Amino acid sequence: MADRQAIEATVHLYVEGMAFANEAALKKAFHPKSSIIGHYQNAVEWLSRDEFIAAILEEGGAPPGTQPYMDIGSIDISGDAATVKVTDDFAGMRFTDYLSLLKVDGRWTIVSKLYHLHL
Repeated sequence: MADRQAIEATVHLYVEGMAFANEAALKKAFHPKSSIIGHYQNAVEWLSRDEFIAAILEEGGAPPGTQPYMDIGSIDISGDAATVKVTDDFAGMRFTDYLSLLKVDGRWTIVSKLYHLHL
């Protein structure tokens, strides 16, 4: 699989994992030491992967059969590092995410997520 396709697959795994509160998919998409950062409820939110997943699970997933909204705006790859700009929806909110990915042991994984919540 080409790097671009593998990165897109990781992003799809992330968006679908978030949309359907799928813990296994989110753990596969994110590196264990990843961070999730952005403004949420008028404060800077700085979460570990496990804190982020716990918040997703607490919110709950979309009903089965729902088509998650996702628009990949850009992918930039330099060797084993990449960035992706993706707009997606979660729990009735629209986000623009800037994902940093690193190829670790031959697999692309999200190492950080910087997000903007659209109001």
